[in-house]
Amino acid sequence: MQENALNKLLDTTPELWKGRRANHRQQTLPTGYARLDSRLPGKGWPLGAVSELITPQPGLGELSLLLPTLAASSEQGQWVVLVDPPWVPYPAALQARGLSLERLLLVRTRSEKESLWACEQALRNGRGGAVLAWPERIGFTRMRRLQLAAQENARLAFLYRPESALAESSPAALRLHLQDGGHKGTRVNIIKCRGSHPPPPVWISFSTYANTPHQNTAHEPYAAYPPRTLLAGDPPAAPRTGSAYPRAERTGDGDSHQRNSRTPRTDH
Repeated sequence: MQENALNKLLDTTPELWKGRRANHRQQTLPTGYARLDSRLPGKGWPLGAVSELITPQPGLGELSLLLPTLAASSEQGQWVVLVDPPWVPYPAALQARGLSLERLLLVRTRSEKESLWACEQALRNGRGGAVLAWPERIGFTRMRRLQLAAQENARLAFLYRPESALAESSPAALRLHLQDGGHKGTRVNIIKCRGSHPPPPVWISFSTYANTPHQNTAHEPYAAYPPRTLLAGDPPAAPRTGSAYPRAERTGDGDSHQRNSRTPRTDH
């Protein structure tokens, strides 16, 4: 009797699951990649949750991984919000992949504090179906606020993080680590997933551009790489000095630091 009651509770509460059994009852949206869906609990991106995409360098298909879901959201009249992307989006490429430009919103802020505030507001208000952001450092408490905002409003939140984030604890429901998988494509390691123990990695081939092996795997400025992702516009200018993630040199949660005054880059 007690076992039946427990099983009923588990079946009706997506947040609960048995350690030996994957929870496929949580709300998700298909990723558009069958191999990845087969690995994830619920067979897709967790809805109402934060997902982290961790990469050692840009150009591993990190935006292509989201495009099927983002395109579907925009077709349904929901907004796709990009908060402080490191590159100026290339509209023609995004539109070619099915993303409705009328439902794409680019947000530029003046500080890390404003950037995270904008993410939270986009998750709590409006018709934002998905929010994408690129924080280099974000504290556990701030991440938890984003997680709650996404959960309360059934939103998708994606945070692109540098590889140093692997050493940090995170309340995110899903954490993926993207690596260069050579001729197999991009290796997607599932570091954490709510509702199951982390399954084996999956290899996804996005395009010849996204899966071109890098000569140098160390962090370099974004402009040092050819336009391998769909955030790239025109061919990049000469490499600039600095971190691959624009604010990586700052420490702490970012609430007390201001960016250097500059206009968004449009030279690549």
